[in-house]
Amino acid sequence: MEIIDLHCDVLEKLSRLEDVQFRNDSRLHASLENLQRGNVKVQIFAIFIEPHIPQEQKFTEALRQVEAFQTKVLNEPEMVHITNWKQLNELQDGQIGAVLSLEGCDCIGDDLYKLKLLLDAGVKLVGLTWNYENAVGYGASESPDKGLKPFAKQVIELLNEHDVIIDVAHLNKQGFDDLLPLAKHLIASHCNARALCDHPRNLSDDQIKQLVQHGGRIHVVFYPPFVKKSKEVTTIDDLIKHITHIAALVGVERIGFGSDFDGIDLTVEQLTNASEYQNITSALSKTFTQSEIETMASKGFLKYLSEIGIR
Repeated sequence: MEIIDLHCDVLEKLSRLEDVQFRNDSRLHASLENLQRGNVKVQIFAIFIEPHIPQEQKFTEALRQVEAFQTKVLNEPEMVHITNWKQLNELQDGQIGAVLSLEGCDCIGDDLYKLKLLLDAGVKLVGLTWNYENAVGYGASESPDKGLKPFAKQVIELLNEHDVIIDVAHLNKQGFDDLLPLAKHLIASHCNARALCDHPRNLSDDQIKQLVQHGGRIHVVFYPPFVKKSKEVTTIDDLIKHITHIAALVGVERIGFGSDFDGIDLTVEQLTNASEYQNITSALSKTFTQSEIETMASKGFLKYLSEIGIR
């Protein structure tokens, strides 16, 4: 079954570790060979800047990750750079669509031109914050009652103008509330249900419903601390509890996958890298129909792109 994964952090590793090879390096969860074995048809590659990097160096680091995307990921003949979502209709057998995203606007500071440059490089999905405060707003680790900053309006207007999908993952509660009426296209690229695992990175039932009411979707994340509080081994069945809960709230057509592979230090049992993706589709068959699983795996996201008029 074909998979569309909305979030991985391969680029940070590729830019930081010079000897890492995208094709088959065992240090990568989402190497090319693992993507192929897991039947991942489209992978979104996040530009993520570690918070400890000085502000004046963050945009340079973002450009280094764009360079890694161009010289290491796209250097593989199987990878196709998706700069227009309509290209997904043209992918051939054996090809994998590669999409750039920006995980937090930290690297642009308060300079809108830097964001324009990243959009020109092909970024199609943008999160306003990571976990902490930046010039746009406040992240999930900040006080939940601090809203978006004035600069956010300029950022959102630019993203709307370019039909870029805005990602609510990592936003704090008030930032989420402020964003919903302003964004043209919305998604949660890698979040779970807070009702099942009370973590600031997860969304409450009310947030999930609001997101969908504004046309958005939620893609579940595979990071064990976002799946359950217990320190016992996290299983695929534990993750499926989130999927089942969210499906009861908003329907399977609004659910997808956003693994966070290569950005996580712990993994779900039997879902330790992209090659094992079919384990979750198989496990879902105990609860959902084949059609419903295909919808969650890829077809729902493709339908979403058509609904919002960018595919």
